[in-house]
Amino acid sequence: MDWWQVLFLIVGGLIALMLIRVPVAFSFFTVNIVAAIFLWGGGNGLIQLIQSIEDSLTTFALVPIPLFILMGEIMFHTGIAPKMIDSVDKWIGRLPGRLSLLAVGSGTLLSTLTGSTMASTAVLGSTLIPEMEQRGYKKPMTIGPILGSGGLAVMIPPSALGVLLASIGKISIGAFMIAIILPGILMAFLFALYIILRAKMQPELAPNYSLSSVPLMEKIRTSIIYILPLGFIIFLVVGLIFLGIATPTEAAAMGAFGSVILAALYGRLNWASLQKAFTSTMKVSVMMLIIVAGSTAFSHILSFSGVTRNLVDLIQNLQFSPIFILIAMLLLVIIMGTFMESLSIMMIILPMFIPIAQILDINLLWFATMLLITIEIGAISPPFGVGLFVMKGVAPQGTKMKEIYSASFPFIALDIVLIILVFIFPELATWLPELMKN
Repeated sequence: MDWWQVLFLIVGGLIALMLIRVPVAFSFFTVNIVAAIFLWGGGNGLIQLIQSIEDSLTTFALVPIPLFILMGEIMFHTGIAPKMIDSVDKWIGRLPGRLSLLAVGSGTLLSTLTGSTMASTAVLGSTLIPEMEQRGYKKPMTIGPILGSGGLAVMIPPSALGVLLASIGKISIGAFMIAIILPGILMAFLFALYIILRAKMQPELAPNYSLSSVPLMEKIRTSIIYILPLGFIIFLVVGLIFLGIATPTEAAAMGAFGSVILAALYGRLNWASLQKAFTSTMKVSVMMLIIVAGSTAFSHILSFSGVTRNLVDLIQNLQFSPIFILIAMLLLVIIMGTFMESLSIMMIILPMFIPIAQILDINLLWFATMLLITIEIGAISPPFGVGLFVMKGVAPQGTKMKEIYSASFPFIALDIVLIILVFIFPELATWLPELMKN
């Protein structure tokens, strides 16, 4: 059987299983088991598959995943986020679209704590949408900003999806966490700029309302109590990695420990919240580790069958420039995002795209940063983006999926603008990691 036939059968089988709603991890393991039996030789193939799974999971590089998730779950279940959002609200003042800007500002801070698009979207939606509706904000300025801001959780460390991408792609987790900082901040800036401009041009979408002034000392007081400590947690995670003091695993452990201490200091740490945090962490961590195991085995099967080698040779022999091939890969991911969720896309593309990027001598940090943005676009891309359905769950009763789809399009466009900026200016992704080396 030719390599392209093997590729067609494997990928086609995966997509078929996902279309009939078989869970992502089980879809990959089904294909892996069948391929191992036929390509690796029956019982021996299954033994080799088990060894591949064991090797993929018994690595120290994966430890940050559950620790980062635990940090976010503790912050989420102890209810620290609403107080933080209230503190940010005091500083925004009378800017056009202030509640939408509050969603972006709070989403940026939340992203340093949750690392999860779904958690961030759920917190922002349940906290802000009722007041937005009460103030007369229309759907494009309520649902849209929260959908976009939820995606910041992927682009600002600690990003669980970013750690997973780096792990599967065999990229330095620490360097990648630093690489996505500037693009993440730029994404928040683009969202805020869009909101201000649209609120000025269409004030009926975000009506002004009377606002009682908050004394400067009150702003400073609440910031010291609820925002400054979060800065310390951010330093424990990002600062220690950037300064070379701690590995990603050590920084993740410090961040999780710091979040426990912070929750205790606020008087919000109790057995019930800890139990919920640990239970959620175990569920999400197990899911992600199963995905890592399935993706690694999938990568080994592609390599053994000759698919990876022949695909790389085919790309090398094409008379297209590396830039054209890079653009084609990113466009393919955006298209896949319209009907597949982020983890499925990542598991399918990385075993094929990373070798291609390496043979084309493309900077992997730059490439992975653009990939992460394109994968995140899928979370808010109609019709099957998971962020859209989370939003449906927290949106006011009677909100139609059509309205959610419509509100997501401007923020998808802004994400594409960000990809173009990172594409044109690779330093946005490579400058900070290079400073780490110096």
